[in-house]
Amino acid sequence: MARASVEVHVVRDDDGTIRIAAGPGASSDVTRAVLDVAGAVLAWPVLAATGLPTAEIHDVGRAQQWLWAVYGERTAAAVQACVAGESADVRVPSDPTGLAGAAALLGFGHWAARWWPASHLDGIPALEPDVLGLELAALTHECQQLFDDEGDQPDDCVAELIEDHRAALDPLIRWWQATPPSTEPARRLERVLRSVDDAADGAGLDGRELRSLRSALTRPRADGTPVDPAALFARHGDYALAAGDPLVTGGRVIARGAGTNDWRRYPPGFVDASETAVSWTARALGARRRIEVEVVAHSAAPVAGALLVAEVGVDAGRPSRVPLARRDDVWSGRADLELSTAGEGRSRIEIGVLLPGFDPGPGPDGGADRDAIRALVRRRLAAAAQPDVPNSAPHEGTSGPFLAEIAAATTDEDY
Repeated sequence: MARASVEVHVVRDDDGTIRIAAGPGASSDVTRAVLDVAGAVLAWPVLAATGLPTAEIHDVGRAQQWLWAVYGERTAAAVQACVAGESADVRVPSDPTGLAGAAALLGFGHWAARWWPASHLDGIPALEPDVLGLELAALTHECQQLFDDEGDQPDDCVAELIEDHRAALDPLIRWWQATPPSTEPARRLERVLRSVDDAADGAGLDGRELRSLRSALTRPRADGTPVDPAALFARHGDYALAAGDPLVTGGRVIARGAGTNDWRRYPPGFVDASETAVSWTARALGARRRIEVEVVAHSAAPVAGALLVAEVGVDAGRPSRVPLARRDDVWSGRADLELSTAGEGRSRIEIGVLLPGFDPGPGPDGGADRDAIRALVRRRLAAAAQPDVPNSAPHEGTSGPFLAEIAAATTDEDY
């Protein structure tokens, strides 16, 4: 069935940048999928059903290699008219293409790697990072027309993705070999594996896992015993969600509350995405006042290396920082607090969690956005649990589901 044309708005700004707007924009970086491509940045609103991106083109010459293939000839001609000064503002119909669909899926995959709201508290399972990484490698390879050799496109990273996530190749091969060929997961598995193999060969990569992949793809496929995708990628670490009261250090409790969990202020894989993940207790120990902070950790949170801090503000005063260390499933820390005895119980205490050097600073609350994101991923996981049911695939601007979503949807962990 032919795809309906979409009207796009082509505008030339005073600084020479060409903007192509297609559909609604995103309200925040949390709801925007982004790709750095040759001569431009492409962006899609994650919460809106559109396959065409908005483009900010800073080098039209470089962008010509993909412009017509994403938006069609009429949009490419409108961009050239803007460059030539024949027009500065025009609306034209654009015909969505196969490359546009693949690019939208790649953009969503990068968004998921950064913003997927994995949470034991909210019941949203995490995506297996090695599986998602190989899917992104395959999609990047399929979208090579978007990139050139200038070296300023961080999303053109096929070789790095394969090297970083090759641990998932053996289980992906087992999953593929054990899945009936007529099913959607089998087709998607084979496409990912063949794209990874082709990309690795083109990049001159080698290693046991890649040799095993080449061997599996060149010999007749024999159906094996069905496997549980989630079990193939199960990780047995030291993470176990604890129950019970927070650690008690003595003294009289004078205040307690919940802090702010702003996803923008730390990298993915550090903190449970729930709004209730950050809690604090203020205690009186004689004349001293102490703040204790506990933050529910993400299942992949590091136990060493980069450490989070809690930013503590009292009555809108200058915030101070409390170092946090991971203990089982919790980041925790404590420090003395400047709190007058006259104000105890009535002072306003605000607490957020961040990673120094990564933190862009606090942003708008975004509670509605985060609720919408949780609803989106729950719909996608429900569809991923039935990948062969007609019309079960998500239609949120991308095709799907990802293999990482299928594996997450079958997990038997306590979410």
